[in-house]
Amino acid sequence: MEQTVRAEMAASVHSVIVQVGDQVIVGDTLVILESMKMEIPVVVEIAGTVTEISVAPGDAIREGDVIAVLL
Repeated sequence: MEQTVRAEMAASVHSVIVQVGDQVIVGDTLVILESMKMEIPVVVEIAGTVTEISVAPGDAIREGDVIAVLL
């Protein structure tokens, strides 16, 4: 089942940790966001394969924006 990972807040993308095709497990970090000079990891809640990454370092994202898709 496909899982869409969305931003929970407005932030900028500090770094992308995974690549398309990577296998991830619960607790793995997908990306690190930066907001108010704090680094916030976005972690996987369901294991799967990364099929899409919708952000890149330096991107400004808003709450609800798609970060990645897992299968």
